[in-house]
Amino acid sequence: MRGAQVPSSTTDQRLLDTRGTADWVHTDPWRVLRIQAEFVEGFGALAELGPAISVFGSARTKPGTREYAMGVEVGRRLALAGYGVITGGGPGAMEAANQGAREGGGVSVGLGIELPFEAGLNPYVDLGVNFRYFFARKTMFIKYAEGFIVLPGGFGTLDELFEAVTLVQTQKKTSFPIVLLGTDYWGGLLDWLRRTAVPAGTISEVDVDLLHLTDDPAHAVRIVSEYEDERPHPHFTQQGPE
Repeated sequence: MRGAQVPSSTTDQRLLDTRGTADWVHTDPWRVLRIQAEFVEGFGALAELGPAISVFGSARTKPGTREYAMGVEVGRRLALAGYGVITGGGPGAMEAANQGAREGGGVSVGLGIELPFEAGLNPYVDLGVNFRYFFARKTMFIKYAEGFIVLPGGFGTLDELFEAVTLVQTQKKTSFPIVLLGTDYWGGLLDWLRRTAVPAGTISEVDVDLLHLTDDPAHAVRIVSEYEDERPHPHFTQQGPE
């Protein structure tokens, strides 16, 4: 839906908004069926995808920039290495990775989300699924990928990145490489984790080591391709991560 057909509120927003009358008491149980349908649709569409890597990054990344070029290159190299490429299906870095996947002859997947902007999937998506609920979409990013490659991005990218790190750190997801592409962009974040969070005792040094940093798309693809089960397991207390 585009133009005047784009609704003023999203399904997620209506689910989470507790203001107003008590009508939600009667409508929320029916929403469970819609949520169930999203999981069924996603599982059905991706069940036979084969090996794939999820690539994240900003929807604001412009064609012609270094970051966009990195996205195209990493998508192309992943396809040549035999991986499908899963993105959020939107513009910017997502479009770049999907473009590279198509150029490399691989499967280009886009998992879209209902938003009041960025409507529709980018033109390089070959297999697309649109979701109303973020949590259903996030499950697909994790379940059908063998790793993440993360380009420079904003809050949405950070949300997906740290959810993945948490799942690996708590061993909900095992043998799952996470690569940050762009040392200038991500280096400060890793420095803060090592210099502030580790000394504060909120995370351990081995948790930071779950994140691999590089500027080279070829190196990023090599990391996810060569990742082994013998990677060090993160340390966490019985209470779990803070």
